[in-house]
Amino acid sequence: MLKIVRSANADFVLFTLSGYIDSEHIAELQAAFDGETLPIVLDLLEVKRVDREVVADLARWNADGIKFENCPAYLREWISRTQ
Repeated sequence: MLKIVRSANADFVLFTLSGYIDSEHIAELQAAFDGETLPIVLDLLEVKRVDREVVADLARWNADGIKFENCPAYLREWISRTQ
């Protein structure tokens, strides 16, 4: 289960994610990102688990300019190995 909370200010849109990010959530997240015109920030503090298949999408989003806040060290390491 993944909870997605969207908030925005004048400078960026923040998506706070909590729970488990599975491959089934990628399309939903991508659809949410596609409609945004401001820079996107993902807060990953409350993410408990990420499927291996999701890491490639996170790496792609990061390369596309999406910023990560509170990204666990293990996940940042996985992402850096994918890029």
